Amino acid sequence: MVILTLVLTTSISMDKYKSTGRDTGVVAFEIGDDYIKVKFKDGSIYLYTTKSTGAAAIYNMKVLAKKGAGLTTYINQNVRERFQAKLK
Repeated sequence: MVILTLVLTTSISMDKYKSTGRDTGVVAFEIGDDYIKVKFKDGSIYLYTTKSTGAAAIYNMKVLAKKGAGLTTYINQNVRERFQAKLK
């Protein structure tokens, strides 16, 4: 019998969040097909998925992450508690 285990890891390949604002809480992110992992300045990493937040929110978060602007505000105003998992 083979047992497969899904492990949600904190990736070391996260992209640096290139915000021009000094007060951003986001420092890095990782984008997947149906998720985004977000690392905050306190070291915590949260996984947001289409299942936990909806496809539109994930799309918006990806756009803001790549743009380097507005992701912290978007999370605080729209999806703060709707994460799939706290990874760290």
